[in-house]
Amino acid sequence: MKSFTEQQKGSLLAFVAVMFITPDSLFIRLSNVDTWGLVFYRGIIPFFTVLTGMLIIYKLDFFKMLFTSGRHGLIYIITFSITNITFVVSIQNTNVANTLVMIAMAPMLSAILGAIFLKEMPDSKTWIAIAITFMAAVYIFYDSLQLGSIYGDILGFVTALGLAVGAVTIRSAKKKNLVPAAVVGKLFVAIFAMFFIESYVLADLDLFIVPLMCVMCVAIPFVLVTIAPRFIPAEEVNLFFLLETIIGPFWVWMIIKEQPSIETIQGGAVIILTIAIVVSLVAAALYFLKLVL
Repeated sequence: MKSFTEQQKGSLLAFVAVMFITPDSLFIRLSNVDTWGLVFYRGIIPFFTVLTGMLIIYKLDFFKMLFTSGRHGLIYIITFSITNITFVVSIQNTNVANTLVMIAMAPMLSAILGAIFLKEMPDSKTWIAIAITFMAAVYIFYDSLQLGSIYGDILGFVTALGLAVGAVTIRSAKKKNLVPAAVVGKLFVAIFAMFFIESYVLADLDLFIVPLMCVMCVAIPFVLVTIAPRFIPAEEVNLFFLLETIIGPFWVWMIIKEQPSIETIQGGAVIILTIAIVVSLVAAALYFLKLVL
């Protein structure tokens, strides 16, 4: 990747990460493992997978990177752990599309936090988009109040906020490698889940689905997403999660026929269209086609 600019590196890392993530919601729905069982395995399997890879590549320097990450590493461990828990619990307590639409607010939240803490001030178009996406989210929340799934939607929003805080944290520590901090975060997720898990048994299809999900949709993406904000602004990294908002519910609808509500479709369309206009998502898509071809 020597010939790539920092913008290209960051965009490519984020794009590939989200492509791996898109079937995640489907795997969660297909699994028969209880909520805290999923949280446990999504913590412990990626922990050992990435830890092994990091130790092979960096050897004892892994621990040096971890202990020199300072407050940035601590903040990232906390936010990374929280978002890994709230995402799974949200998916299990509301419509998949609702969770993913809430997560689609992450770019706007990143822009706000970046302006406050990094002095990376968004332009007027971005602030207008923040207002529009907030109103769209309120519209989806109202639908959830009618359906009794507000708990899952709130956790979806907490996930989006955690993604934004995490991306801004990485952006503010560009010279540090926070992947070791993310690895520790995964261990904390597994330990936390152990207080609530009912069974560790994986049976039938779960013997295939759970390990595949944990490696393909969790381990690989979290490494890439942790690196990407070192090259591009936090809101640009989280922008790519919009692709999951579009593709994730599609997989769920196609395989298990879970159709999102009309309010979720309408609110999600407003959020996606608004952010796409502000950040030129179409131009980004054309750029990737040019990059690949």
